[in-house]
Amino acid sequence: MKTKVKELRAEHGMTQQQLADMVGVSSRTIISIEKGQYNPSYRMAKVFGVSVEELCCLEENLEMEGGL
Repeated sequence: MKTKVKELRAEHGMTQQQLADMVGVSSRTIISIEKGQYNPSYRMAKVFGVSVEELCCLEENLEMEGGL
Protein backbone atom coordinates (compact mmCIF):
# COMPACT_ATOMS: atom_id res chain seq x y z
CA MET A 1 0.00 0.00 0.00
CA LYS A 2 1.32 3.41 -0.94
CA THR A 3 1.46 5.95 1.89
CA LYS A 4 2.65 9.51 2.41
CA VAL A 5 4.54 8.70 5.60
CA LYS A 6 8.03 9.22 4.19
CA GLU A 7 7.01 12.41 2.39
CA LEU A 8 5.29 13.91 5.45
CA ARG A 9 8.11 12.85 7.76
CA ALA A 10 10.61 14.64 5.51
CA GLU A 11 8.39 17.75 5.30
CA HIS A 12 8.29 17.87 9.10
CA GLY A 13 12.06 17.37 9.36
CA MET A 14 11.71 14.17 11.38
CA THR A 15 13.94 11.16 11.46
CA GLN A 16 12.44 7.69 11.41
CA GLN A 17 13.43 7.30 15.05
CA GLN A 18 11.76 10.56 16.07
CA LEU A 19 8.51 9.53 14.40
CA ALA A 20 8.74 6.07 15.94
CA ASP A 21 9.14 7.59 19.40
CA MET A 22 6.15 9.88 18.86
CA VAL A 23 3.80 7.06 17.88
CA GLY A 24 5.20 4.39 20.19
CA VAL A 25 6.67 1.96 17.67
CA SER A 26 10.16 0.92 16.63
CA SER A 27 12.09 2.64 13.85
CA ARG A 28 11.97 -0.73 12.07
CA THR A 29 8.17 -0.41 11.97
CA ILE A 30 8.48 3.05 10.40
CA ILE A 31 10.81 1.62 7.76
CA SER A 32 8.29 -1.14 7.00
CA ILE A 33 5.43 1.36 6.77
CA GLU A 34 7.44 3.56 4.40
CA LYS A 35 8.12 0.51 2.21
CA GLY A 36 4.39 -0.25 2.08
CA GLN A 37 4.65 -3.47 4.09
CA TYR A 38 2.38 -2.25 6.92
CA ASN A 39 -0.39 0.30 7.21
CA PRO A 40 0.15 3.48 9.23
CA SER A 41 -1.99 4.13 12.29
CA TYR A 42 -4.46 6.82 13.28
CA ARG A 43 -1.87 8.00 15.79
CA MET A 44 0.59 8.67 12.96
CA ALA A 45 -2.02 10.62 10.99
CA LYS A 46 -2.63 12.72 14.09
CA VAL A 47 1.10 13.53 14.39
CA PHE A 48 1.04 14.96 10.85
CA GLY A 49 -2.37 16.60 11.18
CA VAL A 50 -3.88 14.67 8.27
CA SER A 51 -6.65 12.10 7.93
CA VAL A 52 -5.87 8.40 7.79
CA GLU A 53 -7.33 8.41 4.28
CA GLU A 54 -4.86 11.07 3.17
CA LEU A 55 -1.94 9.41 4.93
CA CYS A 56 -2.74 6.08 3.28
CA CYS A 57 -3.34 7.64 -0.15
CA LEU A 58 -6.70 5.88 -0.05
CA GLU A 59 -8.00 7.33 -3.33
CA GLU A 60 -4.76 6.53 -5.19
CA ASN A 61 -4.70 2.98 -3.83
CA LEU A 62 -8.33 2.39 -4.82
CA GLU A 63 -7.65 3.71 -8.33
CA MET A 64 -4.66 1.37 -8.68
CA GLU A 65 -6.90 -1.52 -7.67
CA GLY A 66 -9.61 -0.45 -10.11
CA GLY A 67 -12.02 0.55 -7.36
CA LEU A 68 -12.77 4.12 -8.49
